[in-house]
Amino acid sequence: SCSCDNRDFAVECTHVGLPGSFLTLIQILGSRGYRYLVQSARPFTSVSIPLGRSKDRDVLADRARRAEALGIDAVFVTDHPAPPTSWLESSGLPTLDPFVALSFIAAATTTLRVHTNLLVLPYRHPLATAKAVASLDSLSHGRLILGVGVGYLAEEFAALGLDVDERGAMMEDALIAMRQAWKGEPFGQHDTVVAPVPAQHPHPPIWVGGNSRAAMRRAVRFGQGWSPMPSPKSAASFLGTPGIESVDDLGARIAILHEIAAAEGRTDQLDVAVIPTSLSGFAHGASISDTDVLEEIVALRSVGATALVVSLPDDSWDDRIEWLANKVLAKI
Repeated sequence: SCSCDNRDFAVECTHVGLPGSFLTLIQILGSRGYRYLVQSARPFTSVSIPLGRSKDRDVLADRARRAEALGIDAVFVTDHPAPPTSWLESSGLPTLDPFVALSFIAAATTTLRVHTNLLVLPYRHPLATAKAVASLDSLSHGRLILGVGVGYLAEEFAALGLDVDERGAMMEDALIAMRQAWKGEPFGQHDTVVAPVPAQHPHPPIWVGGNSRAAMRRAVRFGQGWSPMPSPKSAASFLGTPGIESVDDLGARIAILHEIAAAEGRTDQLDVAVIPTSLSGFAHGASISDTDVLEEIVALRSVGATALVVSLPDDSWDDRIEWLANKVLAKI
């Protein structure tokens, strides 16, 4: 237990379940120090939220409010506007439009952040995307995290009339145009204006996804964070990005990120939002203990991870969100 002078502070100490040595340090620092340390100790966490099946959509608002009540920082959705049947049968469920879904979630909550993970920028015209981003950020009172990526499904690019081989260049063009649009000032040959501007200034945080050097360069040049993903090296050609199979692989990639940032003259800290393998789609159905998950999170943070992106199984989401909050995050 915690023998703090402030009753509310003592309740918080007991609820979080911090180790005794840490509580002793907290007591010395006082309640203000405690809150700072807890914020520092617990990483920002964004969690998937089911959207594909009708029963998921029927309880979407309730689930978003439950995540908020449990202290989850954000929920995320993915982006697949026109996937092939083969992908749906092997890898995923139908998904709602990310801007519509996140607007609905934002309207049902007050503090929960909404996160695109990942919005495939080449799929849409940059100005239409800039408008949707600004609208969502404005209506949510600045709660959007814009995770972006180049995409990988060749069939989806073809269905949208796009060349998958041009996706890298399209991504960079989109980032340049969107950041210009969010200034709210006339630009281009038509004196184009995108208004209102985002609630967050100059724009919502941009987390660039992908494991490649090109993705890391985009994160350094255009973003506030980098979102790598665990994946087998054998899948590199299909996913279009190098595999990351271990904490050591991630650490090596983060070292490269820092080298790129130094070469570009970037001095502020970039977020590194990682997907723990034990909390990813690769782990669904596997038997993984609380200890395994906690040990992986500690290891990931030791090599530079600053935020967690967690994929929970759709069919057991309600139970797993409770487990994540009370058995994992509460113990960090």
